[in-house]
This record gives sequence, structure tokens and C-alpha cells, in this order.
Amino acid sequence: MATVKIPPVLRAAVGGERELHAEGASVGEVLSALVAAHPATGEQLFSAEGELNRFVNVYLNDEDVRVLDGLQTPVAESDTLVILPAMAGGRR
Repeated sequence: MATVKIPPVLRAAVGGERELHAEGASVGEVLSALVAAHPATGEQLFSAEGELNRFVNVYLNDEDVRVLDGLQTPVAESDTLVILPAMAGGRR
């Protein structure tokens, strides 16, 4: 199973866990398994069309999946996915 590192903003939806393990042969399958186990994460991760929300960044072993094969990027059991929400705003 791949390891999925959970950002603080999603931890309440997964029982406070910092990381979870999920099965899947691709990034999309792993994230879908996460959503199946923790449905409250679904709307935060995916758009209505089933794509990653534009403000969600996912890294597979430190590589942005958007520059790989996106949700179709293959995942091995020893891989780590990191979910990072995009940060915006600030103060001038």
C-alpha cells in the first residue's frame, strides 16, 4: 500500500491522522481509495468532473503529478503521495 501524507486542513476528515495507507495502481486509484474510506475528503480533493481540484497539489515521491501522468501516474506499494493545498493570500 502507498503512504498518503495528509495536510492539516484534511486531518479532521480522516480522524486526525497525519498519514494513511491506501491501495491503488495509480494516483487516481489511491486517492479514490482514500475518498472511499473517508468520504469527507472527496469534495476537497476532486472537482465534479473527477479531476483534482485546481487548488490541490499532489506529489508522488517529491514529483508533482501534474508534470507526470496526472491521476494516471503509476504508484508502487513503497511510494509516498503528499497532498498539499495551494496557499493564497497574504499581506502586503
